[in-house]
Amino acid sequence: MRKFLWLAVILFFTGCGYKPASHYTKRVLGQKIYTQVSVYLRDPENAVLVKDAVNEAILKRLSGSLVAKNSADTIMRVAIASVSFTPLQYDENGYVIYYRTKVLLKTDITDKSGQTRHIKATGVYDFPIEPNSVITDNLRYVAIKEASAKALDAIISRLAYLGSR
Repeated sequence: MRKFLWLAVILFFTGCGYKPASHYTKRVLGQKIYTQVSVYLRDPENAVLVKDAVNEAILKRLSGSLVAKNSADTIMRVAIASVSFTPLQYDENGYVIYYRTKVLLKTDITDKSGQTRHIKATGVYDFPIEPNSVITDNLRYVAIKEASAKALDAIISRLAYLGSR
Protein backbone atom coordinates (compact mmCIF):
# COMPACT_ATOMS: atom_id res chain seq x y z
CA MET A 1 0.00 0.00 0.00
CA ARG A 2 2.81 2.38 0.92
CA LYS A 3 4.64 1.78 -2.37
CA PHE A 4 1.44 2.47 -4.27
CA LEU A 5 0.99 5.78 -2.43
CA TRP A 6 4.55 6.89 -3.27
CA LEU A 7 4.08 5.85 -6.87
CA ALA A 8 0.86 7.88 -7.04
CA VAL A 9 2.60 10.96 -5.60
CA ILE A 10 5.51 10.68 -8.04
CA LEU A 11 3.20 10.20 -11.00
CA PHE A 12 1.11 13.17 -9.91
CA PHE A 13 4.09 15.54 -9.76
CA THR A 14 5.66 14.32 -12.99
CA GLY A 15 2.32 14.12 -14.78
CA CYS A 16 1.31 17.68 -13.97
CA GLY A 17 4.62 19.12 -15.22
CA TYR A 18 5.77 20.39 -11.84
CA LYS A 19 9.23 21.93 -11.84
CA PRO A 20 10.79 23.79 -8.91
CA ALA A 21 11.37 27.54 -9.10
CA SER A 22 15.13 26.96 -9.24
CA HIS A 23 14.65 25.24 -12.62
CA TYR A 24 13.13 28.39 -14.11
CA THR A 25 15.54 30.72 -12.33
CA LYS A 26 18.50 28.88 -13.86
CA ARG A 27 17.11 29.71 -17.30
CA VAL A 28 17.60 33.39 -16.49
CA LEU A 29 20.76 33.24 -14.38
CA GLY A 30 22.64 30.24 -15.73
CA GLN A 31 24.77 28.00 -13.54
CA LYS A 32 27.82 30.22 -12.91
CA ILE A 33 27.08 33.45 -11.09
CA TYR A 34 29.24 36.34 -9.90
CA THR A 35 27.84 38.50 -7.11
CA GLN A 36 28.79 42.04 -6.22
CA VAL A 37 27.23 43.87 -3.29
CA SER A 38 27.54 47.66 -3.11
CA VAL A 39 28.29 49.22 0.24
CA TYR A 40 25.44 51.18 1.81
CA LEU A 41 27.26 54.35 2.87
CA ARG A 42 24.97 55.10 5.82
CA ASP A 43 25.58 51.62 7.22
CA PRO A 44 28.64 50.00 5.58
CA GLU A 45 28.87 46.90 7.80
CA ASN A 46 25.54 45.65 6.44
CA ALA A 47 27.08 45.01 3.01
CA VAL A 48 28.76 41.93 4.45
CA LEU A 49 25.43 40.63 5.77
CA VAL A 50 23.73 41.14 2.42
CA LYS A 51 26.66 39.55 0.55
CA ASP A 52 26.38 36.48 2.80
CA ALA A 53 22.62 36.31 2.26
CA VAL A 54 23.03 36.61 -1.54
CA ASN A 55 25.71 33.92 -1.68
CA GLU A 56 23.67 31.62 0.58
CA ALA A 57 20.60 32.05 -1.61
CA ILE A 58 22.56 31.21 -4.76
CA LEU A 59 24.20 28.16 -3.23
CA LYS A 60 21.24 26.70 -1.31
CA ARG A 61 18.10 27.81 -3.10
CA LEU A 62 19.37 27.83 -6.68
CA SER A 63 22.14 25.21 -6.51
CA GLY A 64 24.27 27.65 -8.48
CA SER A 65 28.02 28.12 -8.49
CA LEU A 66 29.81 31.27 -7.36
CA VAL A 67 32.63 32.05 -9.77
CA ALA A 68 35.01 34.83 -10.72
CA LYS A 69 33.64 37.71 -12.77
CA ASN A 70 35.40 36.76 -16.00
CA SER A 71 33.97 33.19 -16.10
CA ALA A 72 30.40 33.98 -14.98
CA ASP A 73 27.23 33.39 -16.99
CA THR A 74 25.56 36.17 -15.02
CA ILE A 75 26.73 39.15 -12.99
CA MET A 76 24.41 40.00 -10.12
CA ARG A 77 24.86 43.43 -8.55
CA VAL A 78 22.96 44.03 -5.33
CA ALA A 79 22.69 47.35 -3.50
CA ILE A 80 20.89 48.21 -0.30
CA ALA A 81 18.63 51.12 -1.14
CA SER A 82 17.30 51.59 2.40
CA VAL A 83 17.11 50.05 5.85
CA SER A 84 14.48 51.11 8.36
CA PHE A 85 13.34 50.08 11.83
CA THR A 86 9.73 50.84 12.72
CA PRO A 87 8.09 50.29 16.11
CA LEU A 88 5.09 47.96 15.81
CA GLN A 89 3.92 47.38 19.36
CA TYR A 90 4.18 49.16 22.70
CA ASP A 91 3.67 47.86 26.22
CA GLU A 92 1.34 49.44 28.80
CA ASN A 93 4.07 51.93 29.84
CA GLY A 94 4.66 53.15 26.28
CA TYR A 95 7.92 51.27 25.66
CA VAL A 96 8.49 49.66 22.27
CA ILE A 97 8.43 45.87 22.53
CA TYR A 98 8.18 44.89 18.84
CA TYR A 99 10.00 46.26 15.81
CA ARG A 100 9.83 45.74 12.07
CA THR A 101 12.95 45.89 9.93
CA LYS A 102 12.44 46.76 6.29
CA VAL A 103 15.22 46.37 3.71
CA LEU A 104 14.90 47.52 0.11
CA LEU A 105 17.32 45.86 -2.31
CA LYS A 106 18.03 47.01 -5.84
CA THR A 107 19.40 44.32 -8.10
CA ASP A 108 20.91 44.57 -11.57
CA ILE A 109 21.33 41.23 -13.30
CA THR A 110 23.44 41.19 -16.47
CA ASP A 111 23.70 38.05 -18.59
CA LYS A 112 26.39 37.11 -21.12
CA SER A 113 24.54 38.81 -23.98
CA GLY A 114 24.68 42.12 -22.09
CA GLN A 115 20.98 42.29 -21.30
CA THR A 116 20.38 43.83 -17.87
CA ARG A 117 17.31 43.34 -15.72
CA HIS A 118 16.58 45.73 -12.86
CA ILE A 119 14.63 44.28 -9.94
CA LYS A 120 13.68 45.99 -6.68
CA ALA A 121 12.43 43.96 -3.75
CA THR A 122 11.53 44.62 -0.15
CA GLY A 123 11.99 42.24 2.74
CA VAL A 124 10.60 42.66 6.23
CA TYR A 125 11.45 41.00 9.52
CA ASP A 126 9.58 41.50 12.79
CA PHE A 127 11.26 40.90 16.14
CA PRO A 128 10.60 41.53 19.86
CA ILE A 129 12.83 43.40 22.30
CA GLU A 130 12.71 43.76 26.06
CA PRO A 131 10.72 46.74 27.35
CA ASN A 132 12.80 49.83 28.15
CA SER A 133 15.79 48.58 26.13
CA VAL A 134 17.48 49.44 22.86
CA ILE A 135 18.11 47.34 19.77
CA THR A 136 21.47 45.66 20.28
CA ASP A 137 23.95 45.36 17.43
CA ASN A 138 23.42 41.60 17.36
CA LEU A 139 19.63 41.95 17.06
CA ARG A 140 20.08 44.61 14.42
CA TYR A 141 22.41 42.44 12.32
CA VAL A 142 20.09 39.43 12.56
CA ALA A 143 17.10 41.57 11.59
CA ILE A 144 18.88 43.06 8.57
CA LYS A 145 20.15 39.66 7.42
CA GLU A 146 16.70 38.07 7.72
CA ALA A 147 14.97 40.97 5.95
CA SER A 148 17.61 40.83 3.19
CA ALA A 149 17.04 37.09 2.79
CA LYS A 150 13.31 37.69 2.37
CA ALA A 151 13.97 40.40 -0.21
CA LEU A 152 16.23 37.95 -2.07
CA ASP A 153 13.43 35.37 -1.99
CA ALA A 154 11.22 37.93 -3.73
CA ILE A 155 13.94 38.54 -6.33
CA ILE A 156 14.30 34.79 -6.91
CA SER A 157 10.55 34.40 -7.38
CA ARG A 158 10.54 37.21 -9.95
CA LEU A 159 13.42 35.56 -11.79
CA ALA A 160 11.54 32.25 -11.75
CA TYR A 161 8.56 34.01 -13.29
CA LEU A 162 10.77 35.49 -16.01
CA GLY A 163 12.31 32.07 -16.67
CA SER A 164 8.91 30.41 -17.01
CA ARG A 165 7.81 32.74 -19.81
